Amino acid sequence: MADTMTVLLTGASGFVGAEVAARLTGAGHTVLTLMHRNGDILRNDGRKLAPGPGTLTRLTGDVTRPGLGLNEDDRRLAATADRIVHCAAVTDFGLPDERYESINVGGTRHVLDLALAHRTPLVQVSTAYVCGVRDGVALEDELDVGQRFGNVYEKSKLAAETMVRKAAADGLPVAVVRPSIVTGASRTGRCRDFKTVYPILKVMTRGLVRTMPGHYDAALDLVPVDHVADLVTEVTTRFEDAEGLTLHAVGHLLTLRDFSDVLAEYPSFQVTRFVPPTTFSAAALPDRERPYYDRVVALYDTYLQRRIRFDDSRAAAFSGRRVPLSGRPYLRRLLDHCLKVGYLGTPPPRQPAANPTDGSTP
Repeated sequence: MADTMTVLLTGASGFVGAEVAARLTGAGHTVLTLMHRNGDILRNDGRKLAPGPGTLTRLTGDVTRPGLGLNEDDRRLAATADRIVHCAAVTDFGLPDERYESINVGGTRHVLDLALAHRTPLVQVSTAYVCGVRDGVALEDELDVGQRFGNVYEKSKLAAETMVRKAAADGLPVAVVRPSIVTGASRTGRCRDFKTVYPILKVMTRGLVRTMPGHYDAALDLVPVDHVADLVTEVTTRFEDAEGLTLHAVGHLLTLRDFSDVLAEYPSFQVTRFVPPTTFSAAALPDRERPYYDRVVALYDTYLQRRIRFDDSRAAAFSGRRVPLSGRPYLRRLLDHCLKVGYLGTPPPRQPAANPTDGSTP
């Protein structure tokens, strides 16, 4: 897109939102960031966002409040936006239901109110896991198919996306991007926020829960944060081509067998045993394991049971890019980074370089 534009971005301090802000300002666009608190926007590499050649303007507000909690001056500025990109959401599991209702559902409602008032095109960031707990292939144009949900987060994101679809039916220009499980950078595995799959990896690799309910052919889809940010940015800048589309931002599909085999390559890691959910009993776990199961594994256990694959044919046709099918190497990158920064224990000692003069093999 040759012309620059103004984009109102919610969730700019988040894992994906910060990278979207960086890409938009880097391309010369003006980004209005709705921020609940003052503070720096940190990129995935830990650096503060330094906008340019575009500009970054902070608006103090709150998606849970009508009018996004903006003052009169900021409300006028927000009305100048050519696009709204709604990334703000609570993605942690196990929180009170009202948090998801207030932020994920109510926040989307308030963003839609602003978009509808000015007929501003909206890019909604949802989740591929609105598919719920089921097996098979989840299509990009599916939404409510009577699915049950693994947690309140998924249910809230379905409710939010349903509102967006209704607004689209009423004439609002809309595009939806659905990431799967957002994880570290494609080439380095670097991750600013150890959320999503990372807590369960810590429990597994440290042997805190040695037996979990799951199917070895169940699959987790891990998508690098840069791939998600690239697709959201492209949808925003090429909105005329994206309008009306729902696109899966998905990446490396790994079965639990893949996880087990890769974890076994690391001497410092424990390897969890998965048993059929019908035979698993949390009450039978050792006393020292039960608290970790209750606080972590129970929040994620449905993800260890779904034999699901996300079709991304529309996303691939739109962007022309797919994440290379190299799940195990990518998982190793994630684990190596976690070890490097100490998230999954003490990094292994560096091996001294071979010295050709001491008789060792170079």
